[in-house]
Amino acid sequence: MDHGMEYVTLNNRVKMPKLGFGVFQIAKEDCERCVLDAIEVGYRHIDTAQSYRNEEEVGNAIMKCGVPREELFITTKVWIDNYGYEKTKHSVLDSMKKLKTEYLDLVLLHQPFGDYYGAYRALQELYKEGKIRAIGVSNFYPDRLADMVAFNEIVPQVNQVETNPLHQQIDAQANMVKRNVQMEAWAPFGEGRNHMFSNPVLLAIGEKYGKSVAQVILRWLMQRDIVALAKSTHIERMKENLDIFDFKLSEQDMASISKLDAKESLFFDHQTPEAVDMFVSMIGERRKTEEK
Repeated sequence: MDHGMEYVTLNNRVKMPKLGFGVFQIAKEDCERCVLDAIEVGYRHIDTAQSYRNEEEVGNAIMKCGVPREELFITTKVWIDNYGYEKTKHSVLDSMKKLKTEYLDLVLLHQPFGDYYGAYRALQELYKEGKIRAIGVSNFYPDRLADMVAFNEIVPQVNQVETNPLHQQIDAQANMVKRNVQMEAWAPFGEGRNHMFSNPVLLAIGEKYGKSVAQVILRWLMQRDIVALAKSTHIERMKENLDIFDFKLSEQDMASISKLDAKESLFFDHQTPEAVDMFVSMIGERRKTEEK
């Protein structure tokens, strides 16, 4: 059931499907069904995280889906509260149990705060032991990423960052290409913020090809060689998001989209003290609900 899926080859020669299904903000009670639906319609790349609190449900779907494990590409991310060498190692093995798998295809450090150096050492070790096929980071801005590449033995295979038509990350991508790190996009639709789905430029391009704004955005990312994560809880929308391998945007379309770049996050800037404060309070809240 190949939809003409495209792949990227990471710096360690691991192949990764260019389009993945993300489960951020999918409720526990819906998650297993959603992942089963996504796999059924043709997704083979599933992206979760410790902080999404739905790894077990994703694991149930992996067990039940009937697709051989080696045909799936499973990503999780280490939450900041699990950073530090020992804690990270323990938490990744715990994630594997929840995901009901003997190995993970990709593990990322979720945020650029706290002891991410200790955490990355643990990932490098698990990688060498063959428990993780690829390792990387998420939300690491160009300076932080350069630092990680410079002072670690293994160059991160992936950096997952917010990327969408209003925040295109052109310079960040150039920096990743230079350092041989694959770029992956979260929130490709910006969660619909700033009227993304009714953007006249994207609508006009979509009309030309008989495609939706979402399909135009995903196609634009494919043509920039960026791995993209699409999230939906509706099977019809999942199919639509996957149906992007039968058309190509022209250079003119790509140029029109590039003019939409406002060069700033639709969410928040990790480089501010406020962002750190926000994550500190998030860690506190998560701990409280876990103790209950």
